[in-house]
This record gives sequence, C-alpha cells and structure tokens, in this order.
Amino acid sequence: IASSDFLTPLPDVVDQVIQSCPIDTRRGLYKNIVLSGGSTMFNNFGKRLQRDIRKITEKRLKNQPPSQIKAQEIDVNVASYKKQRYAVWYGGSLLASTGEFYRVCHTKAQYDEYGPSIARYNKVFGSIL
Repeated sequence: IASSDFLTPLPDVVDQVIQSCPIDTRRGLYKNIVLSGGSTMFNNFGKRLQRDIRKITEKRLKNQPPSQIKAQEIDVNVASYKKQRYAVWYGGSLLASTGEFYRVCHTKAQYDEYGPSIARYNKVFGSIL
C-alpha cells in the first residue's frame, strides 16, 4: 500500500494544485475544497487539512517582500458532509445514467480484444492516461 513515489504531504499537494491554477481563481478554490471518498472519513481529517493549508498560505503571505499594498488573508475552507463517503459512487451513478456514458465507455468486446491496457485510454479526454 505504501509507496516511496508519494512522499509529498496532502496539504502541499492541494496547495500546489491551487497555485498552478489561474491567479484570479485561487481564492475561490481555497474557499471550496471539497472532500469525497471513504478515506476522508478519518477523525478530524477535514479540520487537519484545513489547518495545514491555512498554515501554508499564511506562511506564503508572511514571506512576501514588503510593498505598499498589503495582501489580504486567504480564507481556507475544507467542506465535508454526511454523504462524502459515497460521493464518488453518486457521481459514477449519475454519469452512468446519462446517454453519453455508453458512447464513451469501453465494452466487454473491446476489453477482450485489447486486454487490460485498454483502461489506459480514456475516450472522454482523448488521450492515454
């Protein structure tokens, strides 16, 4: 289960992803971090993630060079909800209920022809994963 390929802490990953987005969208993204999936159900997971991301953003603001314009504090909000354990399943269920789903999914015949490697190609994104 553990892999030495993944050593970056989750708060750092979330921060790096948000920082790679257009600058005018970042504050909104920090305010709307949404948890989904069973692993996010650990005790106080959302609170700890929010605390750690807030520390990262505060440190970044603190280390900025002095200027006449004072940077505003960044609001960080990690949203969790009662059904987050099943959010991924709900999303998959909604996707499967659309007519488009059968146009972009792999068939059993395709799997039999190409084998497991077919799962590396995604028709929706038109690329190899």
